[in-house]
Amino acid sequence: MKKIISLSLALIMALTLVTGCGNSSDSKNGSKPGSKGQVKVYNWGEYIDEEVIKMFEEETGIEVVYDMFETNEEMYPVIEAGGVSYDAICPSDYMIEKMIKNDLLQEINFDNIPNMKYLSKTIMDGSKDFDPENKYSVPYTFGTLGIVYNKTMVKEPVTSWNILWDKNYAKNILMYNSVRDAFVAPLRLLGADINTTDDAVLRKATDMLIEEKSLVQSYVMDQIKDLMISGSAAMAMCYSGEVLAMQEENPDLAYAVPEEGSNFFIDSWVIPANAENKENAEAWINFLNKPEIALKNFEYITYSTPNTGAQDLMDKELLENPAVFPDEKILDKCSIFHTLGTEGDSKMNDLWIEIKGASVE
Repeated sequence: MKKIISLSLALIMALTLVTGCGNSSDSKNGSKPGSKGQVKVYNWGEYIDEEVIKMFEEETGIEVVYDMFETNEEMYPVIEAGGVSYDAICPSDYMIEKMIKNDLLQEINFDNIPNMKYLSKTIMDGSKDFDPENKYSVPYTFGTLGIVYNKTMVKEPVTSWNILWDKNYAKNILMYNSVRDAFVAPLRLLGADINTTDDAVLRKATDMLIEEKSLVQSYVMDQIKDLMISGSAAMAMCYSGEVLAMQEENPDLAYAVPEEGSNFFIDSWVIPANAENKENAEAWINFLNKPEIALKNFEYITYSTPNTGAQDLMDKELLENPAVFPDEKILDKCSIFHTLGTEGDSKMNDLWIEIKGASVE
């Protein structure tokens, strides 16, 4: 699932690198004897088929050092601090925009990534919202934020974010424990931009989320999948990429993007400015864009792939599932998150602390 594993792994790796525990005589960065060096990867948890990592190592001779993060906000300070020199990381759109502005990324040599030819023009055009010249990023997955619901527990059509404030579902609603995601629902109900920093609008949205809090069973991330599969909640804010795996376990689950609009996200591979193995990172990105590899990853993580070669290998039923591949009418109602700047981030975080700390009657 897209959001798992704690910062502790990153800190452990940082300590390892700082203290020089990777002391193989074959390479300054600790690669195994006889290998072609390393690629140090930082990715969301459960966001790759582990077999793909082994296949890459076998094909290229490059050793993969793999670490995971839970949120963009957890990942960013690790990269900013520079204590760990990752070679390839997979942030979301708005965080890539922030990293570009703060000179934390380096341009990619696309001559080393010939499999870029398989990437959807629609998604590449969308990535220009955060990487205007497509110099720093290679799309990996995309999707929408919506509502997953149990059809045996929710009888009416799910067409609006308003249902998250319906008292009939008190303590049967799950919300993401994520400030940017949580604010999407009230902001779109207010007809506001999901990237707004307007104080008056954010005040109204905050008050709405505080009002909703008494109806919320819990604010969670990864647990949404298991809770919805087991029927422990009627509905949940959910990334579209989680839905297919949920439906395979519980066919009573359905997904909708509310009519008011939502967030459209793109997660992409980038190379940090302090990467020590840039060419190996480009080899990694190129390998992941082989159609058969992109398909294998899709089948494991179930987040939509922008790889048209992989799409050509899929069943028609998958291609027609709107949770997996949303049509243009849905995407037209959605917006990509943008970085809000230091002041905007601080404002949102303060409001989120207020929401989480509000008392519930």
